Amino acid sequence: MADRDSRVTVIIASHNHAPYVEQSILSVIGQTYPRVELLVIDDGSTDDSVRRIEALRRTHGFDFRVQENKGLTRTLNEAIERAQGAFIAPFGSDDIMLTNRLSLQMAHVRDKPEVGICAGNIELMNADGTPYVEKRPKPQPSFRRLDFEDVFLERKPCAPAPTLLIRKEALERVGGFDPAIRLEDLYIQLRITRAGYCIDALGAVLARYRKHPTNTYRNIRFMTENILRIYADYADHPAYEQARRRFINSMLVKASRRDRALARELIAQLPLRAWNRRTLASLLRYPFAPVAS
Repeated sequence: MADRDSRVTVIIASHNHAPYVEQSILSVIGQTYPRVELLVIDDGSTDDSVRRIEALRRTHGFDFRVQENKGLTRTLNEAIERAQGAFIAPFGSDDIMLTNRLSLQMAHVRDKPEVGICAGNIELMNADGTPYVEKRPKPQPSFRRLDFEDVFLERKPCAPAPTLLIRKEALERVGGFDPAIRLEDLYIQLRITRAGYCIDALGAVLARYRKHPTNTYRNIRFMTENILRIYADYADHPAYEQARRRFINSMLVKASRRDRALARELIAQLPLRAWNRRTLASLLRYPFAPVAS
Protein backbone atom coordinates (compact mmCIF):
# COMPACT_ATOMS: atom_id res chain seq x y z
CA MET A 1 0.00 0.00 0.00
CA ALA A 2 1.49 3.33 -1.05
CA ASP A 3 2.11 5.84 1.72
CA ARG A 4 -0.46 8.23 0.28
CA ASP A 5 -3.08 5.48 0.56
CA SER A 6 -2.34 4.59 4.18
CA ARG A 7 -3.95 7.51 5.98
CA VAL A 8 -7.14 6.96 7.97
CA THR A 9 -9.63 9.76 8.61
CA VAL A 10 -11.67 9.25 11.77
CA ILE A 11 -14.86 11.32 11.89
CA ILE A 12 -16.55 11.96 15.21
CA ALA A 13 -19.86 13.81 14.92
CA SER A 14 -21.11 14.64 18.40
CA HIS A 15 -24.50 15.82 19.62
CA ASN A 16 -25.11 16.29 23.35
CA HIS A 17 -22.61 13.63 24.39
CA ALA A 18 -20.67 15.75 26.87
CA PRO A 19 -20.31 12.91 29.41
CA TYR A 20 -18.71 10.63 26.81
CA VAL A 21 -17.10 12.60 23.98
CA GLU A 22 -13.75 13.20 25.67
CA GLN A 23 -13.13 9.47 26.12
CA SER A 24 -14.09 8.85 22.51
CA ILE A 25 -11.65 11.47 21.20
CA LEU A 26 -8.81 10.32 23.46
CA SER A 27 -9.27 6.73 22.28
CA VAL A 28 -8.60 7.91 18.71
CA ILE A 29 -5.63 10.03 19.73
CA GLY A 30 -4.20 7.01 21.55
CA GLN A 31 -4.22 4.71 18.52
CA THR A 32 -1.01 2.83 17.78
CA TYR A 33 -1.56 3.40 14.06
CA PRO A 34 0.56 6.46 13.13
CA ARG A 35 -1.29 7.99 10.17
CA VAL A 36 -4.61 9.21 11.57
CA GLU A 37 -6.48 12.39 10.68
CA LEU A 38 -9.15 13.24 13.25
CA LEU A 39 -12.14 15.39 12.28
CA VAL A 40 -14.50 16.29 15.14
CA ILE A 41 -17.79 18.09 14.51
CA ASP A 42 -20.16 19.31 17.19
CA ASP A 43 -23.58 19.03 15.60
CA GLY A 44 -25.58 21.63 17.49
CA SER A 45 -25.06 20.43 21.06
CA THR A 46 -26.87 22.27 23.84
CA ASP A 47 -24.76 20.80 26.67
CA ASP A 48 -21.13 21.70 27.40
CA SER A 49 -19.69 19.44 24.68
CA VAL A 50 -18.06 22.33 22.81
CA ARG A 51 -16.13 23.50 25.87
CA ARG A 52 -14.86 19.99 26.56
CA ILE A 53 -13.87 19.30 22.94
CA GLU A 54 -12.17 22.67 22.55
CA ALA A 55 -10.04 21.99 25.63
CA LEU A 56 -8.83 18.75 24.04
CA ARG A 57 -8.26 20.45 20.68
CA ARG A 58 -5.94 23.01 22.27
CA THR A 59 -3.80 20.17 23.61
CA HIS A 60 -3.91 17.71 20.71
CA GLY A 61 -4.48 19.90 17.65
CA PHE A 62 -7.13 17.96 15.74
CA ASP A 63 -9.62 19.56 13.34
CA PHE A 64 -12.71 20.74 15.26
CA ARG A 65 -15.76 22.50 13.83
CA VAL A 66 -19.00 23.65 15.44
CA GLN A 67 -22.24 23.85 13.46
CA GLU A 68 -25.97 24.11 13.83
CA ASN A 69 -27.66 20.72 13.98
CA LYS A 70 -27.66 19.03 10.55
CA GLY A 71 -28.00 15.38 11.50
CA LEU A 72 -25.43 12.61 11.36
CA THR A 73 -25.56 11.53 7.71
CA ARG A 74 -25.37 15.05 6.29
CA THR A 75 -22.51 15.84 8.66
CA LEU A 76 -20.65 12.68 7.64
CA ASN A 77 -20.97 13.49 3.93
CA GLU A 78 -19.55 16.98 4.44
CA ALA A 79 -16.65 15.65 6.51
CA ILE A 80 -15.86 12.95 3.96
CA GLU A 81 -15.54 15.60 1.24
CA ARG A 82 -12.64 17.23 3.07
CA ALA A 83 -11.11 14.03 4.47
CA GLN A 84 -7.51 13.35 3.41
CA GLY A 85 -7.55 9.66 4.26
CA ALA A 86 -7.99 6.81 1.79
CA PHE A 87 -10.03 5.10 4.53
CA ILE A 88 -12.83 6.61 6.59
CA ALA A 89 -13.82 5.54 10.10
CA PRO A 90 -17.07 7.18 11.27
CA PHE A 91 -17.02 6.80 15.04
CA GLY A 92 -19.60 7.35 17.75
CA SER A 93 -18.93 10.15 20.22
CA ASP A 94 -20.05 7.83 23.03
CA ASP A 95 -17.90 4.81 22.10
CA ILE A 96 -14.24 3.89 22.70
CA MET A 97 -11.67 2.46 20.27
CA LEU A 98 -9.23 -0.15 21.51
CA THR A 99 -5.69 1.15 21.02
CA ASN A 100 -4.68 -1.32 18.29
CA ARG A 101 -7.93 -1.12 16.33
CA LEU A 102 -6.74 0.84 13.30
CA SER A 103 -3.38 -0.97 13.18
CA LEU A 104 -5.14 -4.33 12.92
CA GLN A 105 -7.58 -3.14 10.28
CA MET A 106 -5.03 -1.39 8.10
CA ALA A 107 -2.73 -4.42 8.22
CA HIS A 108 -5.64 -6.53 7.00
CA VAL A 109 -6.82 -4.34 4.12
CA ARG A 110 -3.31 -3.93 2.73
CA ASP A 111 -3.36 -5.34 -0.82
CA LYS A 112 -7.06 -6.29 -0.61
CA PRO A 113 -8.81 -3.84 -2.97
CA GLU A 114 -11.94 -6.00 -2.94
CA VAL A 115 -12.56 -5.12 0.72
CA GLY A 116 -14.80 -2.07 0.83
CA ILE A 117 -15.31 -2.22 4.59
CA CYS A 118 -13.20 -3.76 7.33
CA ALA A 119 -14.86 -4.30 10.70
CA GLY A 120 -14.50 -6.40 13.84
CA ASN A 121 -16.19 -7.24 17.11
CA ILE A 122 -17.30 -5.05 20.00
CA GLU A 123 -17.64 -5.41 23.74
CA LEU A 124 -20.47 -3.73 25.61
CA MET A 125 -20.17 -1.28 28.47
CA ASN A 126 -22.62 0.57 30.68
CA ALA A 127 -23.08 4.33 30.53
CA ASP A 128 -20.43 4.76 33.25
CA GLY A 129 -17.89 2.68 31.32
CA THR A 130 -18.12 -0.46 33.45
CA PRO A 131 -18.49 -3.79 31.60
CA TYR A 132 -22.05 -4.65 30.60
CA VAL A 133 -22.97 -8.15 31.75
CA GLU A 134 -25.34 -9.90 29.35
CA LYS A 135 -27.92 -12.34 30.70
CA ARG A 136 -27.15 -14.74 27.85
CA PRO A 137 -23.65 -13.92 26.63
CA LYS A 138 -22.78 -15.06 23.12
CA PRO A 139 -19.27 -16.01 21.98
CA GLN A 140 -17.53 -13.39 19.85
CA PRO A 141 -17.87 -14.20 16.14
CA SER A 142 -14.76 -15.37 14.31
CA PHE A 143 -13.49 -13.84 11.07
CA ARG A 144 -16.14 -13.67 8.36
CA ARG A 145 -16.34 -12.23 4.86
CA LEU A 146 -19.75 -10.83 3.92
CA ASP A 147 -21.25 -10.13 0.53
CA PHE A 148 -24.55 -8.39 -0.20
CA GLU A 149 -26.72 -11.45 0.46
CA ASP A 150 -24.95 -12.09 3.74
CA VAL A 151 -25.86 -8.59 4.95
CA PHE A 152 -29.32 -8.38 3.38
CA LEU A 153 -30.43 -11.80 4.60
CA GLU A 154 -28.42 -11.72 7.86
CA ARG A 155 -26.71 -14.98 6.95
CA LYS A 156 -23.65 -14.15 9.04
CA PRO A 157 -23.06 -12.01 12.16
CA CYS A 158 -23.27 -8.35 11.24
CA ALA A 159 -20.43 -5.84 11.12
CA PRO A 160 -20.91 -3.60 14.19
CA ALA A 161 -21.13 0.13 13.45
CA PRO A 162 -18.42 1.22 15.95
CA THR A 163 -15.83 -0.84 14.03
CA LEU A 164 -16.48 0.19 10.42
CA LEU A 165 -13.42 1.23 8.41
CA ILE A 166 -14.62 2.20 4.94
CA ARG A 167 -12.59 2.59 1.76
CA LYS A 168 -13.14 6.16 0.60
CA GLU A 169 -13.13 5.05 -3.02
CA ALA A 170 -16.09 2.75 -2.26
CA LEU A 171 -17.94 5.54 -0.46
CA GLU A 172 -17.51 7.85 -3.44
CA ARG A 173 -18.60 5.12 -5.84
CA VAL A 174 -21.98 4.73 -4.08
CA GLY A 175 -22.52 8.44 -3.52
CA GLY A 176 -21.85 8.51 0.22
CA PHE A 177 -24.63 8.45 2.79
CA ASP A 178 -28.27 9.32 2.12
CA PRO A 179 -29.28 12.32 4.32
CA ALA A 180 -32.86 11.02 4.29
CA ILE A 181 -31.77 7.75 5.96
CA ARG A 182 -30.79 8.22 9.56
CA LEU A 183 -29.51 4.69 10.17
CA GLU A 184 -26.20 5.06 8.39
CA ASP A 185 -24.37 1.80 9.15
CA LEU A 186 -26.77 -0.71 7.55
CA TYR A 187 -27.42 1.65 4.64
CA ILE A 188 -23.75 1.96 3.70
CA GLN A 189 -22.99 -1.75 4.19
CA LEU A 190 -25.74 -2.69 1.75
CA ARG A 191 -24.79 -0.02 -0.77
CA ILE A 192 -21.11 -0.93 -0.79
CA THR A 193 -21.62 -4.70 -0.97
CA ARG A 194 -24.23 -4.24 -3.73
CA ALA A 195 -21.56 -2.30 -5.65
CA GLY A 196 -19.38 -5.42 -5.64
CA TYR A 197 -17.15 -4.93 -2.63
CA CYS A 198 -17.03 -7.29 0.34
CA ILE A 199 -16.92 -6.68 4.08
CA ASP A 200 -14.22 -8.42 6.10
CA ALA A 201 -15.06 -8.58 9.81
CA LEU A 202 -12.07 -9.54 11.94
CA GLY A 203 -12.44 -11.87 14.90
CA ALA A 204 -10.80 -9.34 17.24
CA VAL A 205 -12.59 -6.92 19.57
CA LEU A 206 -11.91 -3.45 18.17
CA ALA A 207 -14.21 -1.12 20.11
CA ARG A 208 -16.34 -0.74 23.22
CA TYR A 209 -19.99 0.17 22.63
CA ARG A 210 -21.68 2.22 25.34
CA LYS A 211 -25.26 1.32 26.29
CA HIS A 212 -27.22 4.28 27.64
CA PRO A 213 -30.79 5.64 27.50
CA THR A 214 -30.32 7.64 24.27
CA ASN A 215 -28.92 4.79 22.13
CA THR A 216 -30.62 4.72 18.73
CA TYR A 217 -31.51 1.03 18.99
CA ARG A 218 -33.78 1.75 21.96
CA ASN A 219 -36.16 3.69 19.70
CA ILE A 220 -37.82 0.74 18.02
CA ARG A 221 -40.15 2.83 15.84
CA PHE A 222 -37.18 4.81 14.53
CA MET A 223 -35.27 1.60 13.84
CA THR A 224 -38.24 -0.06 12.15
CA GLU A 225 -39.11 2.84 9.87
CA ASN A 226 -35.53 3.47 8.76
CA ILE A 227 -34.63 -0.16 8.12
CA LEU A 228 -37.80 -0.75 6.10
CA ARG A 229 -36.91 2.32 4.00
CA ILE A 230 -33.43 0.92 3.45
CA TYR A 231 -34.80 -2.47 2.41
CA ALA A 232 -37.22 -0.79 0.00
CA ASP A 233 -34.24 0.24 -2.14
CA TYR A 234 -33.80 -3.46 -2.95
CA ALA A 235 -37.41 -4.31 -3.77
CA ASP A 236 -36.18 -5.78 -7.07
CA HIS A 237 -34.10 -8.39 -5.25
CA PRO A 238 -35.62 -11.92 -5.37
CA ALA A 239 -35.31 -12.24 -1.58
CA TYR A 240 -36.76 -8.81 -0.78
CA GLU A 241 -40.04 -10.08 0.69
CA GLN A 242 -38.19 -12.74 2.68
CA ALA A 243 -35.82 -10.15 4.17
CA ARG A 244 -38.60 -7.69 4.85
CA ARG A 245 -40.85 -10.23 6.59
CA ARG A 246 -38.00 -11.64 8.65
CA PHE A 247 -37.19 -8.14 9.89
CA ILE A 248 -40.83 -7.30 10.64
CA ASN A 249 -41.15 -10.47 12.71
CA SER A 250 -37.99 -9.63 14.66
CA MET A 251 -39.22 -6.09 15.43
CA LEU A 252 -42.68 -7.40 16.26
CA VAL A 253 -41.14 -9.35 19.13
CA LYS A 254 -39.75 -6.10 20.59
CA ALA A 255 -42.83 -4.02 19.86
CA SER A 256 -45.10 -6.57 21.53
CA ARG A 257 -43.23 -5.85 24.76
CA ARG A 258 -42.88 -2.08 24.46
CA ASP A 259 -45.19 -0.42 21.93
CA ARG A 260 -48.69 -1.78 21.30
CA ALA A 261 -49.45 0.66 18.46
CA LEU A 262 -46.31 -0.28 16.55
CA ALA A 263 -46.98 -3.97 17.12
CA ARG A 264 -50.44 -3.57 15.60
CA GLU A 265 -48.96 -1.80 12.54
CA LEU A 266 -46.39 -4.55 12.04
CA ILE A 267 -48.93 -7.36 12.33
CA ALA A 268 -50.97 -5.65 9.62
CA GLN A 269 -47.96 -5.82 7.28
CA LEU A 270 -47.51 -9.58 7.68
CA PRO A 271 -49.61 -11.88 5.49
CA LEU A 272 -50.78 -15.00 7.28
CA ARG A 273 -48.36 -17.19 5.30
CA ALA A 274 -45.45 -15.21 6.81
CA TRP A 275 -46.45 -15.92 10.40
CA ASN A 276 -44.11 -18.09 12.46
CA ARG A 277 -43.43 -18.91 16.09
CA ARG A 278 -42.16 -15.39 16.70
CA THR A 279 -45.40 -13.95 15.37
CA LEU A 280 -47.53 -16.15 17.61
CA ALA A 281 -45.40 -15.44 20.68
CA SER A 282 -45.69 -11.71 19.97
CA LEU A 283 -49.48 -11.96 19.69
CA LEU A 284 -49.63 -13.56 23.12
CA ARG A 285 -47.67 -10.68 24.63
CA TYR A 286 -49.46 -7.96 22.65
CA PRO A 287 -52.37 -7.32 25.09
CA PHE A 288 -49.88 -6.52 27.83
CA ALA A 289 -47.65 -4.15 25.84
CA PRO A 290 -47.71 -0.50 26.91
CA VAL A 291 -49.10 2.19 24.64
CA ALA A 292 -46.16 4.37 23.57
CA SER A 293 -46.58 8.05 24.35
